[in-house]
Amino acid sequence: MRSQLLHKGYRAKYRFEDVIGHSQAVEKTKAILRKMAVTESPVLLIGETGTGKELLAHAVHLASGRSQGPFVAINVAAMPENLLESELFGYEEGAFTGAKKGGRPGLFEFAHKGTLFLDEVEGMSQAMQVKLLRVLQEQEIMRVGGNQIIYVDVRIVAATNESLEEKVEDGSFRRDLYYRLNALPVLIPPAGTGG
Repeated sequence: MRSQLLHKGYRAKYRFEDVIGHSQAVEKTKAILRKMAVTESPVLLIGETGTGKELLAHAVHLASGRSQGPFVAINVAAMPENLLESELFGYEEGAFTGAKKGGRPGLFEFAHKGTLFLDEVEGMSQAMQVKLLRVLQEQEIMRVGGNQIIYVDVRIVAATNESLEEKVEDGSFRRDLYYRLNALPVLIPPAGTGG
């Protein structure tokens, strides 16, 4: 099933060569990300809206050892919490009204052996932050309404356009999750510095 997903569009499209801009700041950012790409650690892309964070996430995936695996992207701030949970973790048949017969795998399962890009990660609720932290620590998920542990081998690339440090200080973002995601932070140069 997972190999079939690669033909359904769960593929990265952009490489570092596709990133427009040749300023010193842009070239330095690309050089840093190329080095980070070959690790297995989570990458945190920090930058204003419109700076190309998703494009860089594609490039990190294609420069990594997971380049032949799926690349799955989701904007976590754009979804209501209950929908986000079933999108990320999947669900079992009968888990809720309207659940598909047979259930459905989530994006973590679709991204197995590949990369999951979490855009606007600062918009994730506290409850979802706890679940994401568990996946990062244990490499395990459980579908909504399920009772079976599913092993997932997924690399996380997250992006934010806000200061996660401030979110940690004001209590809206978990400190332990911040430290996990902030393993390899990169500040993306603002738009207009492309040269």
